[in-house]
Amino acid sequence: MPRNRGSSQTHVGERAGAETPPPVRVGGTSPERIGTEELDSGVFRTLLPGGTEVWTERMDSMRSVAIGCWFRAGSAHEPARLAGAAHLLEHLVFKGTSRRSALQIASEIEDLGGSLDAYTSHEHTAFLARIPDDRTAVGIDVLCDLAFQPRLEAGDLSLEREVVLEEIARCDDTPDDLVFDLHAEFLYGGHPYGRPILGSRETVSAITADELQALHAGAYCPSNLVVAAAGRVDHEAFLDLVAQDLPDCRDTARQAVAAPDQPGTGLRRVARPSGRQTHIVAGAPGVAIGDPLRDAVILVGTALGGGMRSRLFQRIREELGLAYAVYSFHAFYLSAGHVGTYLGTRPETTEQALEALRAELRRLATEGLSQEEMAATRTQLKGQIVLALESPGSRMHRLASLGLSGEPYRSLDEIMARIDGVTADEAAAAAAMYDPDGLAVLELHPA
Repeated sequence: MPRNRGSSQTHVGERAGAETPPPVRVGGTSPERIGTEELDSGVFRTLLPGGTEVWTERMDSMRSVAIGCWFRAGSAHEPARLAGAAHLLEHLVFKGTSRRSALQIASEIEDLGGSLDAYTSHEHTAFLARIPDDRTAVGIDVLCDLAFQPRLEAGDLSLEREVVLEEIARCDDTPDDLVFDLHAEFLYGGHPYGRPILGSRETVSAITADELQALHAGAYCPSNLVVAAAGRVDHEAFLDLVAQDLPDCRDTARQAVAAPDQPGTGLRRVARPSGRQTHIVAGAPGVAIGDPLRDAVILVGTALGGGMRSRLFQRIREELGLAYAVYSFHAFYLSAGHVGTYLGTRPETTEQALEALRAELRRLATEGLSQEEMAATRTQLKGQIVLALESPGSRMHRLASLGLSGEPYRSLDEIMARIDGVTADEAAAAAAMYDPDGLAVLELHPA
């Protein structure tokens, strides 16, 4: 399925010294705040004066904390000539700060048994840590240090650029990744949502240290930041730690991404030099993250291709044996979204598999879901949500998504009620998005 690009783990460089120097606070120490809301039992949100949103959820059964810093800057905010800059910057900050080498950044977290990660999406860049709860201060200090105080030196860029070029090469060599990038370009045309998050070899090779420094100065500021944590965490104590590590810098206007124009439709075939499978993605415009139909889109997509009981799995894999991997997917952005399906099949069965896929999508678009299918899918979705929320990482991501999208917080009971409240008309509207006549179909096949 579509993936966020640019997971940065354990960036290793030379050790500057035997021990890390004591933290140097770059911001004020007063945990001033505009206001704190308790949204649910153990769930808090605070807006700090600099514009940073801080969300926490306490899970007393845990002995760890998942922490993340999300900046509202991603690949969709880049001009075409700088495609891949946000992801390259995400890599480069791990090369060292004024206080830590690359090895020290990794060691301070991993020596505690924790983990450090990062990723870039179309609309934001995230830096994440998972650590024991009694080392929360270390996690926050490392994340803020690498995000706000990176060296961003030309010599480091020359080295890390090669790492990113290898990442691009790996994607090019992985057809079930590459097909999603090609399909997004087809569906969205020249819109930023259709550009690969990694950029291209040409754009990444041309990006300069000065351009990355300018991107960092404009995007990595408190007013553009959402911080979220879940696990054994005390909100007030966590606020103190965050406020101590935020820098004093100028406010930055948030960048909006314009809605896409007319989407691409039809069939596009792309050949690659090798391989033993044809990879097919069929997709169409969906809805933005705040659209009232979003719950219906999720429900219908789950019934179509969200597991072994789904329509696509049962028909294309179980009954016809035409694919090993077949599923549906959806994406929600701030100003757009899309729905789609993926399957991989051998070249000699491509036409049969594509015809079977079109038939299932046409049946869905014209007939919708039965009441029995809607009831079963509701139960499936609600169970998936309950199981996912047993993870601190999942709860952290949920809080961050609310801050990034501006959506209201909803309790688990409210989420369940929304799923139960999807009407037959809403499900029919979501199903109609899969009408084969309006699809963009990208077929990646071996030459």
